[in-house]
Amino acid sequence: MSDFPVVVVGAGPVGLAAAAELLERGLPPLVLETGATAGAAVRQWGHVRLFSRWAELVAPAAARLLAPTGWRHPAHADYPTGEDWTRHYLEPLAAALGERVRCGETVIGVTRRGRDRIVDAGRDTEPFVLHTRSADGTERRLLASAVIDASGTWTTPNPAGADGLPAAGERTAAELVTYRGTAPEQLRERHAGRHTVVVGNGHSAFTALIDLAELAEREPGTLVTWVLRRGVTDSTFGGGEADQLPARGRLGQRAKDAVAAGHITAVPGFRTETVEGHGDTVVLVADDGRRLAPAESVVVLTGFRPDLSWLSEVRLNLDPVLQAPVALAPLIDPNVHSCGTVYPHGVAELSHPEPKLFLAGMKSYGRAPTFLAMTGYEQVRSIAAELAGDHAGARRVELSLPETGVCGGSGLYDTPADAGGCCGDPAAVAWSDRTAHRPRSHRLR
Repeated sequence: MSDFPVVVVGAGPVGLAAAAELLERGLPPLVLETGATAGAAVRQWGHVRLFSRWAELVAPAAARLLAPTGWRHPAHADYPTGEDWTRHYLEPLAAALGERVRCGETVIGVTRRGRDRIVDAGRDTEPFVLHTRSADGTERRLLASAVIDASGTWTTPNPAGADGLPAAGERTAAELVTYRGTAPEQLRERHAGRHTVVVGNGHSAFTALIDLAELAEREPGTLVTWVLRRGVTDSTFGGGEADQLPARGRLGQRAKDAVAAGHITAVPGFRTETVEGHGDTVVLVADDGRRLAPAESVVVLTGFRPDLSWLSEVRLNLDPVLQAPVALAPLIDPNVHSCGTVYPHGVAELSHPEPKLFLAGMKSYGRAPTFLAMTGYEQVRSIAAELAGDHAGARRVELSLPETGVCGGSGLYDTPADAGGCCGDPAAVAWSDRTAHRPRSHRLR
């Protein structure tokens, strides 16, 4: 199978970093991207400023690949927007990889040559077959020695419905419900003088709330309602000054200030059951019967989930709760701890029963939140080392992750602080012996 490339699905930050790692180790990569350009998903939220600095957003192997091209690393301390990240890093990286990146080609299935998922014989010797469809509808078959799925979760947002499925009427009200934040140049046109409901309590929701609160200050009649499925606690707005990513801490603090100033009305414990359409407005109804005032727009920012449909013929070992690899899930489960600090991990936690197939990047987290680019870069470094036969390198930790400053065990539904612990020793993220020194909060179920 050495004659076949390692196929990387997705030309986002982690997918391109995977290609750079593979190339550096002498393994031929082929990156397949459904969008028209590399970083197509990032472009869709290009107006958003990241809370990671450039120092954390450039993969080491990518920087080494780019150096001979004359590329210059942006100022380490600056915070780019998604558009900056794409223009000044992802596009040059894709150009450096050249024909190894193929855009406009969607992977619609992956299997083993001549074997469906129930056949044991030959699974470790036969190549993968990727079924793809190009932008013009042409279907192809590509052989691969290994597959790294870094396709992300951007195309599969979670619904407003609190039970994981769209609320009754949510699909019908599609014209008034969006699952993306609004770009600044469209903010006034869509929301000024109107009532907007924001559903969600992550960093994307904070960004939308801050923008809308600033609009409400300038534009009379602009109302903003913030729907939270759980109650408001000390950890709702993040770690503030205790967050080791300062911009992330400030984002939550700004959202908190906007609520305190009265520009945002928070409605806690509201689990949406129904979205009623009333002409040009919708009304959200909770499972306890509460009703919100009619709104002209609903912005649903409740996170994302992985699309596993095209992986149906390969053998995955996924956690039944998070849909993340079973060995990774206890490290990232928000029901166990709220700190968002994830123990550095790699091939040992990302392997599946299907040999040489890996989920990496945001998709590896399944439904869990708080993914950082640097986590993905470490994942693919480890995977590339394993595929190249450097097993010791694959299991060596080469990353220390920043603390969020949130600690106290509040899970998705406000579990008590003593229900499962939280961060444990902050130094745990730098420990190299994962088995002997696993932090208490990261114990397996």
